[in-house]
Amino acid sequence: MQRFKNILYVVQNTEACKPSLERAVTLAENNQARLTVVDVVNRITAGIGMPEGGPIFAELQAAMVSEHGRRLESLIDPYLKRVEIKTRVLIGVPFLEIIREVMRNGHDLVIKIPESHNWLGQLFGSDDMHLLRKCPCPVWLIKAGVTTSYRSILATVDVNDAYPPAKLTSQRALNQQILEMAVSLALSDSAELHIMHAWESIGESAMRGVFLSTSEEEIIAYVEQVRERHAVALDALLHELTSKLGNNTLDYIKPRTHLVKGSPRREIPAFARQIEADLVVMGTVARTGVPGFIIGNTAETILNQIDCSVLAVKPPGFQTPVSVED
Repeated sequence: MQRFKNILYVVQNTEACKPSLERAVTLAENNQARLTVVDVVNRITAGIGMPEGGPIFAELQAAMVSEHGRRLESLIDPYLKRVEIKTRVLIGVPFLEIIREVMRNGHDLVIKIPESHNWLGQLFGSDDMHLLRKCPCPVWLIKAGVTTSYRSILATVDVNDAYPPAKLTSQRALNQQILEMAVSLALSDSAELHIMHAWESIGESAMRGVFLSTSEEEIIAYVEQVRERHAVALDALLHELTSKLGNNTLDYIKPRTHLVKGSPRREIPAFARQIEADLVVMGTVARTGVPGFIIGNTAETILNQIDCSVLAVKPPGFQTPVSVED
């Protein structure tokens, strides 16, 4: 499946990033896509006793760019017989310059390894979270040290129909993007594909409260009715995917579907651990068309609990709050 045409790979650590760079090269080969490999260096600022500006700053900055450029050329050299690769050294705040590179050159996927674990023990650091929140294209954060193909991929979808019509249309389109990307990766890695939707029966706890006289039979019937509505919506989503990709594709990978009762914030990270997922493909659901509304609270809570690779997809109509110019 040719999903991507213009891939951006971000170098985080020359040695640690080699397995993920191999993935980026393979993906570019399989998609006949352009591949650009970038590194980001900090902008030199004035230090103690050093006046800002002038030839010394320019020379130091140029030397840093030149050195990082040489490292990039050395890094990509083994792959040049397989695919054409462009390199570029960016200057400034990493996440801002990566997003601006995406906007200037129309990249449709960003790949990088996460930063080192932070002091809270979370996999994704500050720049990673900024990219997940604000980058206008999908971001694939590949956990360092993973040298083999994925064995287990988890695609999380939201088939809740209790949204306004415009939001519902956006949500359905996002679900399809998530599933198509997950299917593509499952095919390329011969991985197990799990498709999960976490659902809740709103008001169930209140119905069991002391102020209501709802019988247990009525509560059970209500919960089952809610579950059935979500099950039908999930089946409809898979039917739509089958119509788009064909029976043969899904018959080959045989995705397993999971309708899990509970809060997505709790159930998705728990289920990812349960199946030992190597990759979670998920949407960073937020209000669309409004810069600044950049990631849903649920998505952020999930991301802070995950300890595996993540491919995060933005909803249609997403607008980044980052501008191309400083």
